Amino acid sequence: MTAIQTTISPIDGKVLVERPLATPTEIDATLQRAQRAQYDWRRRPLEERIEAVRVFVHAFSYYQEEAAPEISQQMGRPIRDSPGEIAGFISRAQTMIALAPEALADLTPPPQPGFQRFIRREPLGVVLVLAPWNYPYLTAVNSVVPALLAGNAIVLKHSDQTPLCAERLTAAAKMANLPEGLFAHLHASHEDVAKMVGDARVDFVSFTGSVEGGRAVHRASAGRFIAVGLELGGKDPAYVRADADLEHAVPNLVEGAFYNAGQSCCGIERIYVHRDRFDDFVEAYAAQTRKLVLGNPMDPDTTLGPVVRTRNAQMIHDQVAQALSQGAEGLINSTDFPAAAEGTPYLAPQVLINVDHTMDVMREETFGPVVGIQAVDSDQDAIVHMNDSAYGLTASVWTPDVEAALRIGESVETGTWFMNRCDYLDPELAWTGVKNSGRGCTLSSVGYEHLTRPKSFHLRTEVKG
Repeated sequence: MTAIQTTISPIDGKVLVERPLATPTEIDATLQRAQRAQYDWRRRPLEERIEAVRVFVHAFSYYQEEAAPEISQQMGRPIRDSPGEIAGFISRAQTMIALAPEALADLTPPPQPGFQRFIRREPLGVVLVLAPWNYPYLTAVNSVVPALLAGNAIVLKHSDQTPLCAERLTAAAKMANLPEGLFAHLHASHEDVAKMVGDARVDFVSFTGSVEGGRAVHRASAGRFIAVGLELGGKDPAYVRADADLEHAVPNLVEGAFYNAGQSCCGIERIYVHRDRFDDFVEAYAAQTRKLVLGNPMDPDTTLGPVVRTRNAQMIHDQVAQALSQGAEGLINSTDFPAAAEGTPYLAPQVLINVDHTMDVMREETFGPVVGIQAVDSDQDAIVHMNDSAYGLTASVWTPDVEAALRIGESVETGTWFMNRCDYLDPELAWTGVKNSGRGCTLSSVGYEHLTRPKSFHLRTEVKG
């Protein structure tokens, strides 16, 4: 009997999608087709691959009207925000297409008489992309598009919360007439995903998700000499200096913490404010947070939707309750958000003060609409607190002083350092993390290095008899 994957919508707790899980025979056939398709695809000129991928991205754009509300229905993001993810997919894809000719060009050392020498970037083979639910298209595009451009084949496995996203991308690949087998998706169990990671026909794994999920992928790849790209959790900090423009910092940091109900690996989860500005910042921040509108994400007036699952809401609630029991103070009254209800995914936002690093809320990933704010006495004090974390995906400083921002950033353990912005991904810059936030890199020209292998050509053109 075929196992069924069920997707429950966080909007109303009802079954939204049911799909049969792939059988071992179907998985085997998918990997076989991918391997065959990649053998021919890699031999196509780069210009031809670029044009084919451009058509694929254009084909996906035809699904914008259907794909945006599907995101909201599957994972709860407000409908006013979901179209931005579709636009982001297209924009990032176009950036990676523009970068491909230079990023994938041969590297040629200085001429040497009698020799022809160069380094070529060759594709890895079949890339298994394991994409999460929180940004189902934006995380997938980071690997899918550059991997195809580099000459690889794709097998995509989306979260069981967002299966329709994988199906939309496959439909676009078919509309674009990509070679059969070059791009395919599978709805598969965790056990079967682990087997695919260990399968000799899979040459690279790109995983975005939790730290525990990353460890599982790493274990499944043990014994194989393949690379694994891991974009994992975050506990991203912000530092508001004494010279910060609060009128700019406050609304941006509220959005950085509560956009997508705080379910972003690079969302703001902890804020350190110079003691001289602490009271003013906290007052303005709490007031701005109270303006959020919690409700049904299909309502265009909603700015804060439910978290993805009731069990996630309970874990977030427990972390906040623990902090309150340890002396933290919550500034937001849940009764001001009538849609919030225990036993549902609808959570009121929370701003905590009187927090410290003995509390999980300042050290462990929350992944929900909660932020802790702590006073610090100096730049060095802020650096120590920002680095006191097992994570290091992004971090930000809020100041008009560029030299100070650079100086502080050089000491903060993070993959991306922002000044006066946060919760943002620039596809022309490397997207990477340190510590438990992962390893490897996507996007930018550097991202292509992780989807190819260098091959050196050393040709002696003059032979003396």
